[in-house]
Amino acid sequence: MTAQLLTGAPEPATDRTVVGENLSLPLFRTLSGVLAGHPYLKVVVDRAEDTWHLLDTAAHPFHVDYIATRVLGMDLTTLDADLDAFNASVYMDPGRRFLLGVLSLHTDEEADGRERTFLVLETTEADTMHGQLLEYFYEFVRARVDGRLPLLLKPANHGQEEELTAISEQRVPRILSHELFGNRARTPLNPGEATGRLRFFRTHEEYAAAESGLGWADIVAMPCLPDDVPRVAGFLNTAPITPLSHTNVLASGWGIPNAIVRDLEQLVDKDGLDGAWIHYRVREDEITLARLDHEPALRAPAWHQQRIRLEPPLLRDTPVLALHRLRSADRDRYGTKAANLGELHHVLDSRTADLTAFYGRPRPPREDLYGHLAARLGLSTPSAAELRAAAADFVARTVGAPEGVALPFALQQHFLASSPALQQGIGKLKMALELDATDALDSLCLQLQHLIRQTAVPESVTRQISQAFPAPVGSLGRLVVRSSSNAEDLPGFSAAGVYDSVTTVHGADELLEAVRQVWASLLSPRSVRLRHQVGISLDDTYMGVIIQEYVPAALGGVLVTCDPTRREDFRNVYLNCSPGSPEQVVDGTVLPQQYLYNTVEGGGRTVALGSWGDGLSAATRARLADLSLTGRLLQSHFSESDVDRPLDIEWLMTDRGDFRLVQIRPYAL
Repeated sequence: MTAQLLTGAPEPATDRTVVGENLSLPLFRTLSGVLAGHPYLKVVVDRAEDTWHLLDTAAHPFHVDYIATRVLGMDLTTLDADLDAFNASVYMDPGRRFLLGVLSLHTDEEADGRERTFLVLETTEADTMHGQLLEYFYEFVRARVDGRLPLLLKPANHGQEEELTAISEQRVPRILSHELFGNRARTPLNPGEATGRLRFFRTHEEYAAAESGLGWADIVAMPCLPDDVPRVAGFLNTAPITPLSHTNVLASGWGIPNAIVRDLEQLVDKDGLDGAWIHYRVREDEITLARLDHEPALRAPAWHQQRIRLEPPLLRDTPVLALHRLRSADRDRYGTKAANLGELHHVLDSRTADLTAFYGRPRPPREDLYGHLAARLGLSTPSAAELRAAAADFVARTVGAPEGVALPFALQQHFLASSPALQQGIGKLKMALELDATDALDSLCLQLQHLIRQTAVPESVTRQISQAFPAPVGSLGRLVVRSSSNAEDLPGFSAAGVYDSVTTVHGADELLEAVRQVWASLLSPRSVRLRHQVGISLDDTYMGVIIQEYVPAALGGVLVTCDPTRREDFRNVYLNCSPGSPEQVVDGTVLPQQYLYNTVEGGGRTVALGSWGDGLSAATRARLADLSLTGRLLQSHFSESDVDRPLDIEWLMTDRGDFRLVQIRPYAL
């Protein structure tokens, strides 16, 4: 629904753009395109000429191209050579000549059931119009639009929202983004398409009764899919969830379509879709369910042949270490999660990593985005070294890494080797996997998990754990125990929500119980099946453990350094949060607030308020903008060879307002 800041393809021969005319509904429909199911029309107000231009959407996909070539007489080569400066003149100059926006047509239902049609006016999310310009823009358009159509202004970012607080809603009627789109019937979560059999469950009990019979060709639909859903062809939700839910992280990692379709039950009842074969497609602007006349001839999906190769784990005697002593190369001894947190400590402490690489990649027609990064950091014309130093300092000031200790794979190996019964059970499980005896897997896994929880931890292992802390475990207060396997947080295999974490641990006895629970989660039926499907051998899989002191959180959540529903968007990062622990966001017990932050031109906007009635304060949203930029900068380092590979970061804000990053991993696309 927003204007874009990129140049586009040459315009077609037919151009119905009009200048200076009043806008009627028939003219709107003639010129408009459709995005996310809504007709929309680009407008340009020329303050110098006291007129406006209604752009033919098919002929002019970008405002700036039209202004440059049709109004100012420039050619596209000249525009591309200085595109950022031109964008600044039309989107950020407080005295600008041109005002750029989009008009979109919407319908909703009145209290008496009648349908209401109305127009919404908005700018791009990077636009910095102050209050007077917003009011002028609205009044200019209002005077030239059919008076029978209500017109609402939608602020495109938090800055515009703040500017509008000083202006009466009677003078400038408005609607916020989450109010406009929060209740839409269909929302894309993960793009893709699949052909399969629709399995619709109205309740979790219906799902549980049929779960064992679900297969790779099924498309599972229900109000909210459980985190332990098996690998299938597609997901459909009839109740709201977010793009950062565990099930959508799985959908992203598995490359399957996922969407919210609130009217699915009506479609199922109307068209008899439950149990039918369908073609299901999710795009940014469209979600379709097409019933097939017959059962198609399907080939096994690509993931049946997918094979994830693990680095060989190192099981020699390895000490329990403080997290800050680990580096990313230690993943073969302590697991990916612990190694990434150790690497984060190093980045923050040494300030030597280059955190600007993402901004150095060409974004045609731009050679790089270094100038935008400098602006975000408050610099004018820094050298490359100055920009790198400023980025490192900004990140170190904004976030901290958690303190704690990491238990190596070797401790789990010592524990398993200490029990003949455990060795015998593991041997049976390996044999079942080799013979593909899937019917026996669940019972063997559950027996092994129970045995692990009941087996005493050898005294040598207990001693190593207790000696890793500077004080007796009982005096440390509440602890958090997290998984750190070598088979999670990997490109192509995230394992989000597959292994256990225990967040309420007190004293030495509870600590050992929690460690055994995390170790046991490596052998849950679901984790064993998922690894087996992608060729990860049980012999190669080990579990490290992270033990941290619990830090109370005033706010917590997850951010990914991309827009999950718009993969081509290199500007925005997506952030979810809720009051309290980030676990509430991760496990889906609440519907979090959702925000998008632009890490190129700046600015942010609210996507949804979730389970909470009020949005965050302007000061807190500004802090989240800093956190979002920090995530983008860390992407330059943790993405390794591909600076466009996004990160998935779990974070919390303490009662003092400090940010802590408690997990950092690749986000599967």
